[in-house]
Amino acid sequence: MPVKWVLHWHPSAGFSVNTQIMNEISQCVESLNGVKDGRWRSVLTFYKPITRDQSTAAEFPRDFLGLSIPEQPSKYYFIIRGQRIVLEADLTIQSIMETLQSYKSRVSLNFEGIQYQLGDFQVRVGKVAPSHSETMRGIVMEVEYLPISSVDKSRQILDDFVDIWKETLSKKSLPGQFLHIEPNFGEYGLSDQYTSQHTAVQYATVMAQLIATVQSTQGVRN
Repeated sequence: MPVKWVLHWHPSAGFSVNTQIMNEISQCVESLNGVKDGRWRSVLTFYKPITRDQSTAAEFPRDFLGLSIPEQPSKYYFIIRGQRIVLEADLTIQSIMETLQSYKSRVSLNFEGIQYQLGDFQVRVGKVAPSHSETMRGIVMEVEYLPISSVDKSRQILDDFVDIWKETLSKKSLPGQFLHIEPNFGEYGLSDQYTSQHTAVQYATVMAQLIATVQSTQGVRN
């Protein structure tokens, strides 16, 4: 499948994300002749173990993430960052987990927005908000290069595209910038050929960055 980069918006010191910034970002995509191609939505859930017997608590991962993505609607992905494990399961695993009551959902974040086509690229821009809330916690951008499935071979092409994109965005003088932090996919046992598990690992990385950004913003305000 095509290689994808997942970027997140890092606000400048003293600033936070808002709808106006996301609208300006969307306008930049359209200024590069991006054609709207519908909406998209991914859901990232943070799970915690239900440990009735504390003596067995060490046998369970302290926490892990679950992810559903639009390109694989029948699949569900688990990421245990501490042990560098990523797994693909059938979507029904969620109901099985509820029945077993071994883990509970602590919080879910919706990543949703507009999808665009730009020649050989597909771009998604979306807000990050907790489920059942409109409060924006972040902004993400997916950049997918459709012709290539090799992580290594596509890196320079995606890097050049992101540079052009950042240059276009800089004309808006927005208080922040998009960051791309590529995980070490090899640590998760993933090969050079891109899969949805690569996407799951990237979202886990973005989640960690968003949490750090929110905490640092709150620290500045306090």
